[in-house]
Amino acid sequence: MSTESTESTPVRFDTKIAVLLRDDLAAWQRLNVTAFLVSGLGTEIPEVIGEPYADADGTPYLPMFRQPVLVLEGSKEVLTAAHGRALSRALPRAVFTSDLFTTGNDRDNRAAVRAVPKDQLDLVGLAVYGPRNAVDKVLKGARMHP
Repeated sequence: MSTESTESTPVRFDTKIAVLLRDDLAAWQRLNVTAFLVSGLGTEIPEVIGEPYADADGTPYLPMFRQPVLVLEGSKEVLTAAHGRALSRALPRAVFTSDLFTTGNDRDNRAAVRAVPKDQLDLVGLAVYGPRNAVDKVLKGARMHP
């Protein structure tokens, strides 16, 4: 949980949301993969979602994550290692494989992932959520996305 003493004090989170992207993706692929990956976290972990927004006129907007999302990049090997560490720590995670660039819907996406054993997935993206230290260990070897 976060701790907050006053309205002006920065909020510090004990948890971290992070996306790790393979460093050989095109710009449009990086954006697409990030969007898909983080959508999975919000559906399964309701505490990552904040309160709804409204502007000064009272126009309502959807709630978003309550904390920043860090986006990192790494080689295929870094991504594979991070996936293994996320599994061993049982952290909530979402995956995006290269096969998903050729499918066009959720049903086919799930079938494409289901067809491949976990140690043979051609990962291009991974999202993880959990305690800061655990997420940092999972992402060892990755670097901040430029």
